[in-house]
Amino acid sequence: MYKVMALDIGTKRIGIALSDYLLMLATGHSYINRTPEDKALDVIYKIAKENHVEKIVVGLPLNMDGTKGFQAKDCEEFAAKIKGFEVIFEDERLTSDTAEENLRQKKIDFKKDKGLVDIESACIILEQYLSRKI
Repeated sequence: MYKVMALDIGTKRIGIALSDYLLMLATGHSYINRTPEDKALDVIYKIAKENHVEKIVVGLPLNMDGTKGFQAKDCEEFAAKIKGFEVIFEDERLTSDTAEENLRQKKIDFKKDKGLVDIESACIILEQYLSRKI
């Protein structure tokens, strides 16, 4: 049995979410600083090992027309440094907007802690991936 991890990779932070062992539920885990990248990768590996992760889903922020812009290429470059796991890319267009709306509905004030949006975005990315697997 294993879990799937999702990463919402931003320029400042990385939001992390984990599935359950049944691969049905996505739960927010944490967020980490993106830099320095070697430290961020170490934390990702540690969380993955502690949670028996085999697959890592990385949100790919495509442009609205489906093309890859700077941010998508930046995510791909970061993801290329992740070794030892199956890395899967998931279209994450508009997840930040959806994440903010979800947090508003839950009455969670995210304005002082934008990392909460990154965690919620990682959950949405993972939920999208898991919903296709059922």
